[in-house]
Amino acid sequence: MSEKNLDKAVLFKLSYGLFVLSTRDGKKDNGCIINTVTQISGKPETIMIAVNKDNYTHDLIMSSEIFNVSVLTEDTPFELFQHFGFQSGRTVDKFSKYEADCSRSGNGVLYLKKYTNAYMSAKVIKTMDCGTHTMFYAEVVEGAVLSEGNSVTYAYYFDNIKPKKTAEKKKGFVCEICGYVYEGEELPADFTCPWCKHGPEAFRPL
Repeated sequence: MSEKNLDKAVLFKLSYGLFVLSTRDGKKDNGCIINTVTQISGKPETIMIAVNKDNYTHDLIMSSEIFNVSVLTEDTPFELFQHFGFQSGRTVDKFSKYEADCSRSGNGVLYLKKYTNAYMSAKVIKTMDCGTHTMFYAEVVEGAVLSEGNSVTYAYYFDNIKPKKTAEKKKGFVCEICGYVYEGEELPADFTCPWCKHGPEAFRPL
């Protein structure tokens, strides 16, 4: 087989939204930031989400087979992305700071009411192993529009929400997904971002 002629930068030209994915297993609530939610069918209403296997939320969905998606808006502060995206639910209660901004849907799972223009609840009907991620196919069983705010995209997040770094220039590499900085002359070929779990293809030199 011939070697791939692939510039991995092309993948960053795809358009993505940003969402809080939440689930519940027993008495444990958890959530994380994801960027892949796609409608794939109208009858029944079916969506697909992709979740990194390293995320605690992934393990809980594998067990519970239920989840909610909160569609974030352009007024979402950077702190929320930090809270849900840059730390693990294995060691942090993700919803402790946002109890007043949440409600439970019929499946018992929390969803965000603030900084959200819609939520949907879904039941997993099929999974697919995709290497670093699992794709969950799920039927939407509940949902509502919560506001008229514009849905936030990756491009808007980077241009208007994520703080711009003004510190002195260092040698290293920055993750274009979450902003994590690896300091050093070379990025290891097998390096995985400790924040968003993406590999070397997500990094660019500082």
